Amino acid sequence: MPTDESTSGHSGQTTSSPKRRARRRMTGKERREQLLDIGRTLFAERGFEGTSVEEIAHKAGVSKPVVYEHFGGKEGLYAVVVDREMRRLLDMVTGALTGGHPRELLEQAAFALLDYIEQYTDGFRILVRDSPVAQSTGTFASLISDIATQVEDILGREFKSRGFDPKLSPLYAQALVGMVALTGQWWLNARKPKKAEVAAHLVNLAWHGLDGLEAKPRLIGHRRS
Repeated sequence: MPTDESTSGHSGQTTSSPKRRARRRMTGKERREQLLDIGRTLFAERGFEGTSVEEIAHKAGVSKPVVYEHFGGKEGLYAVVVDREMRRLLDMVTGALTGGHPRELLEQAAFALLDYIEQYTDGFRILVRDSPVAQSTGTFASLISDIATQVEDILGREFKSRGFDPKLSPLYAQALVGMVALTGQWWLNARKPKKAEVAAHLVNLAWHGLDGLEAKPRLIGHRRS
């Protein structure tokens, strides 16, 4: 009679099978999250054009059709990654605006963006890198616009209390948020000075600029239009 592979012919004791146990099969949700994590890392390192479906599939240990099954292709995967990062950053900024003195609100907004850059560096690299992919979720510029909208009301109330035209608050909100965002792009690679110092300098420029604001700014050069 054939001998069972899991028993020893000498001792009669059962031993473990030489065959490796099969790895637990991922659920569809787990596989999707794995592909998103891998795609996020590759898009941050190489950009959209430099990343291939083949490499994503290889790193995940699956075939290319699995990637297509979950996302319809590289474009679909990229769009989901971008959408998640945009929502994460927007949530961090809006969640940080907890109130207080207007200057403190500026600090909260500056810290929120710098915190995101520090904690989710790959995500920020993806957001600020231009992509040829048309997305329903928008672009980094549209995200900055969304964040600026969150501070429009704050600036509007401050403008009104100081006798300025509150209708101009959207313009100033875009300018302030854009300044912080572009400084954040620079700090992404420089990482000097420290985060708190960067936030302090940003607020210093923004606050003292607002503090000395003219109700009706005038041009001093020759050009008038």
